[in-house]
Parts: sequence; C-alpha cells; structure tokens
Amino acid sequence: MDKDIKAKIIQICDAKIAAKGENVGLSFYAFFKNKNNNPELLMEVAQWWILEHKLDHFEKAIKIKKMVSSIN
Repeated sequence: MDKDIKAKIIQICDAKIAAKGENVGLSFYAFFKNKNNNPELLMEVAQWWILEHKLDHFEKAIKIKKMVSSIN
C-alpha cells in the first residue's frame, strides 16, 4: 500500500473518530467517496481489506487506523 493512500486512510479514520467517537465504523469505500474513479487503487485496498485481512464490510475506524499505521 503506497504512502498516499495510507495517509488518506489515517486522515479519514481520524476525521470519523473525531466526528462520531471511537466506536465509529467504516468500510473501505469511505476512502473513495463511494465512487469508483480509481479502480486500481480501489482494488488494492479491497484486496488488503477483504482477502489479506478477512475484515467485515464495516470495521471500527480505530482498528483500521492502527492496522494501516503499522504497515511499513
């Protein structure tokens, strides 16, 4: 996962947590404004989310932030 999408994911998680608290959930579509305007990147994040980590459709933003922050 490249540094730009990692930074975007962390920023969106931070914004969701600030707005709705630490129990807020989100899906990987949250990082794409629910649009498919970059299918390659969408598929990269979907593969990370679904195939590599077997995450549910909605996960806690705090969990996703921690996971993404730990990627080198």
